[in-house]
Amino acid sequence: MLGQARNQERVAEAEGCFRSALDIARRQKARAFELRTATSLGHWLVDQGRRDEARDVLADIYGWFTEGFETEDLRDAKALLESVG
Repeated sequence: MLGQARNQERVAEAEGCFRSALDIARRQKARAFELRTATSLGHWLVDQGRRDEARDVLADIYGWFTEGFETEDLRDAKALLESVG
């Protein structure tokens, strides 16, 4: 029981770190870092079985970009969005 509680605590802590990094990127208007962080958070959410949240986190940010779709970050984001439908 204690191990499970500790695991849940670590999961919550990890998500908090992702969301904190996303907030910092947004405040700094660092779109590339925001995209990369949102994609990482999205992958993590998918691993947690939270596909809808992953799509919600990433879709708006991905939509901001109008060029550079050949970059690895945008290709990764697109692939994740396609996988979560």
